[in-house]
Amino acid sequence: MTHSIRTDTHTPHLSGDRDWRDTATRYALLPLRVFLGVTFIYAGLDKLTDSAFMKSGGSGSIGDTMRSVRDSAAIPALVDLALKNPVGFGYAIAFGELAVGIGVLVGLLGRLAALGGALISLSLWLTISWSSTPYYYGNDLAYLMAWLPLVLAGTPYLSLDSALRTRRRLRSGGYR
Repeated sequence: MTHSIRTDTHTPHLSGDRDWRDTATRYALLPLRVFLGVTFIYAGLDKLTDSAFMKSGGSGSIGDTMRSVRDSAAIPALVDLALKNPVGFGYAIAFGELAVGIGVLVGLLGRLAALGGALISLSLWLTISWSSTPYYYGNDLAYLMAWLPLVLAGTPYLSLDSALRTRRRLRSGGYR
């Protein structure tokens, strides 16, 4: 058996020349950022504008939703905590989703926003969608996994984080 070294693999050019693969690699997380940002903004606004959702009881309310999943949740204590003030919890989730969505979409404190999105998705997975069978029918686990690359990478391109970083470098007298 003969082993050889592949010479057709791509490595970025050190001279600064960029081709389409470099550009695609650089912006690979941008579609995920846009999708998650828009989705979480929509989810937050949907909760805030749904007259039935922000109530402690009644059809479609946060209170009834939490009571219905309490016994099937992975951590019932999380649901019990939310049930102490379901309307307050509903507002916290809605405003949290808005903050996360805006933060990731515009790229402001991108890692922190992504961590917030991951924590919201984790809490929803452990409570609301825990009993989904098979597990991949529950979308909150997929959202949790989608947030992780943004937690790791942040929002380095086309973002306010990037603009602020560039501005700080220029003010300090050096651009690296």
